[in-house]
Amino acid sequence: MRETKMSTHLSGGRLNVALVQETMRTQLLNLLQLYEGPKVTIWDEWLAGPVGLVAQYALLKDHQVVEMFPLKPGNLPTISVKHIVFIARPNLKLMDLVADYVQSLRSKQITPVEFHLLFVPRKSELCKIHLTNRGVLGNLTIEEFKCDIFPFESDVMSLELQNDFRENYLEGDPTCLYNVAQALRTIQQLYGIIPRVFGKGLAAKQVWDFLCRLNKEEQGSPPKGSTTSCIDQLLLLDRAIDFTSVMTTQLTYEGLIDEIYGIKNTTATFPGHKFVSADDTNTEVTERDKKHILNSNEELFAEIRDCSFTSVGAALSKKARVIKTQLDDRHKDKTVQEIKQFVSRLPQMLANKHSLATHTAIAEYIKETTDTFEFQDKVQCEEDFLNCIDNEKVCPYIEDLIAQKEPLTKVLRLICLQCVTGSGLKPKVLEYYKRELVQVYGLNTWLTLCNLEKCGLLRPQQSARQYAVLRKALHLTMDESEMNATDKSYLTSKYTPLTVRLSEHIAKNKGWTGIQDVLGTLPGPTVDELQTLQPRMARRNSISSENSSSENPRVILVFFIGGCTYQEISALRTISQQEYSNVEFVVLTTKLINGTTFLESLMESEV
Repeated sequence: MRETKMSTHLSGGRLNVALVQETMRTQLLNLLQLYEGPKVTIWDEWLAGPVGLVAQYALLKDHQVVEMFPLKPGNLPTISVKHIVFIARPNLKLMDLVADYVQSLRSKQITPVEFHLLFVPRKSELCKIHLTNRGVLGNLTIEEFKCDIFPFESDVMSLELQNDFRENYLEGDPTCLYNVAQALRTIQQLYGIIPRVFGKGLAAKQVWDFLCRLNKEEQGSPPKGSTTSCIDQLLLLDRAIDFTSVMTTQLTYEGLIDEIYGIKNTTATFPGHKFVSADDTNTEVTERDKKHILNSNEELFAEIRDCSFTSVGAALSKKARVIKTQLDDRHKDKTVQEIKQFVSRLPQMLANKHSLATHTAIAEYIKETTDTFEFQDKVQCEEDFLNCIDNEKVCPYIEDLIAQKEPLTKVLRLICLQCVTGSGLKPKVLEYYKRELVQVYGLNTWLTLCNLEKCGLLRPQQSARQYAVLRKALHLTMDESEMNATDKSYLTSKYTPLTVRLSEHIAKNKGWTGIQDVLGTLPGPTVDELQTLQPRMARRNSISSENSSSENPRVILVFFIGGCTYQEISALRTISQQEYSNVEFVVLTTKLINGTTFLESLMESEV
């Protein structure tokens, strides 16, 4: 029962994402069963959260995992089991930690111990050489845990690569692109060959080339997946074609939770004081942080997650009235049958009431931030840049932030946004910002600025105005007359991400037809390819795959290479839910990001 419950929120779409979870979980359990008897697992800390989406600790305990430890510097206590299993990414620093543990445990363990290393998602010859040099390879049995996709929702999956954009664009290491191609091969083995592939950007083209090479290598071997697919189209989008959507503040409910508190592996942590009743005077309880899982298993969160934050209050009030009406119904005269029905519905009503209290508290926390002048000034500044207002001169608001030594990421997000919406900064403006930042935040900031320049987030202005062209051609922004007349709040999203507009165009036109000129203003090559497949007799691994007809929504897999924001996911869901829409988007990304986490991955740490 436990395994079934874990998958319920993953199987609600036309693409059965629960299949990914089941495949990865089965593979992990099969690997653990190779080592008979009680065992201890030592986890790469970065992987522990994502793998928890595939197989929770309670399930691992059922398979004789008696203890779990993080893989970090320091000594472990004496372990009395025979098998110690390391689960880690192929990373040299992590291999040093594995070697340290093996040498330490080998010297102090009284009982014989067997060491095992599971590489996620693939072995690395370089890591094996490093372990040989450390003198521990002979003590390890090595296997691959090919878990390269982590399911978050019925329409969201992620590779959870830690620094993929930095590695590719800054360090020139294309390994992450190879991992993306391997993940796509996994998808096609599970769901069938995707007949039509589109893409935009250098990374998109490189991934397509890697995928073609992998397909050629497989020729002659029996096919692992179906030759028919429940995915109609694949859209590969390089993050480098649209930095604007990352740098802007996300204004949906889920997006703001991520901006303010951060969401890691569907879990967010909030201060505890709003989650306790007024009667509870225990300070230890009120000060304790509250962790909350955010996924569509929770009916209320599924309803409000994609809403603009301005409409969340009304939605919560409406839900409160419904719940109150349902609970008040118990005071009316009822027959025995009606009482029985009410009692059967009571657990769900109480769960809804608890959920309402939780999200009311979260909304109050968010409102404390969004009501501040500081927050509204920042959003207003972003809105001016998005509408090409005053983005060619030094911004007084940014000057004030630097003078007050506000967090560097906050300042850099606005400067980068001004740069990408102005198609570069005038040389004098760019030099002024650089000088001010280095003087206030220190010389180490210069290295970060060099990184941003290398990635294209900061650059001198060119004669062409790409963003201005894209803004009008693809209707990226709305003016006041197009907005709801009753809602002029800064928290209404007046910007539609460029990546979403491209996805929408593919959905409506089944290709790039009509926007070739617009695509030419974006960096990198364009992909428009057919993949070989046999006639599509039936769809595989999709919900309601029987009686498939042209009336059923088409499934488009949108792969964000370099990271994706919650606001972009919300916008794609909104398009799918519109009356005229006959498409369902499924998002696959290398990582779920926001502007702050994206910039942090490109910054140089203090030396």
